[in-house]
Amino acid sequence: MIIIKSEEEIDAMKRAGLLAWELMEAVEKMIAPGISTEDIDVFVEEMTRKRGAISAPLHYKGFPKSICTSVNEVVCHGIPSRKDVLKDGDIINVDVTPIVDGFHGDSSRTFLVGNVSPSAKRLVECARRCLDLGLAAVHDGCRLGDVGAAIQRHAEGQGFQVVREFVGHGIGREFHEDPQIPHYGTAGKGLRLTRGLVFTIEPMINAGDWRCEILEDGWTAVTIDGKLSAQFEHTVAIRHDGRVDILTLP
Repeated sequence: MIIIKSEEEIDAMKRAGLLAWELMEAVEKMIAPGISTEDIDVFVEEMTRKRGAISAPLHYKGFPKSICTSVNEVVCHGIPSRKDVLKDGDIINVDVTPIVDGFHGDSSRTFLVGNVSPSAKRLVECARRCLDLGLAAVHDGCRLGDVGAAIQRHAEGQGFQVVREFVGHGIGREFHEDPQIPHYGTAGKGLRLTRGLVFTIEPMINAGDWRCEILEDGWTAVTIDGKLSAQFEHTVAIRHDGRVDILTLP
């Protein structure tokens, strides 16, 4: 069931989205060779609690940490660990979802660690551009396929592939709501997006094959061929006056 949000609810979600943005800004400043993904997790959890908010991923369906940290070939849902230390040339996606006054704000970015190869930089920039193009396709009355097609067209045009197994999603008082938001598709097809809808766009772009596999921990998704993956994510709302509001940007 798709839950349409009131303007007041969207305003509340904007507050959660702004905290997610602040967390991302703070994380960006600490990314460097030698820090562990556990260090990032502890930092985000402490900052979230200081703001009177809750980290949605912690204990969500058994997930053990407050954020997801996905390094290099990890597509998504990487589990922070003291043993997982960033090194020069890595790329890392950090995914945060604070809950503020009962509403979720969901955002992620892929960061470059030290001196990164030109090919890795190109992948990360493609993923960033894919998110921008997906967001630009959103308007009152657009189709789901419009969003997916814009992302897929750019990724494949750059020689990369769009992950199919994981998609964007509706969001609000629940972490994951309907509808699902694929990052591939055919323009003009699919559900019509309307005023009051709030959802994430979070394309995962692979340097090689689009397929993934889940590791034994039951969470960590990695590329099937061991090649790099990059992702960016925002939470977006179509307000009742027709404006598109990226809730995880100031």
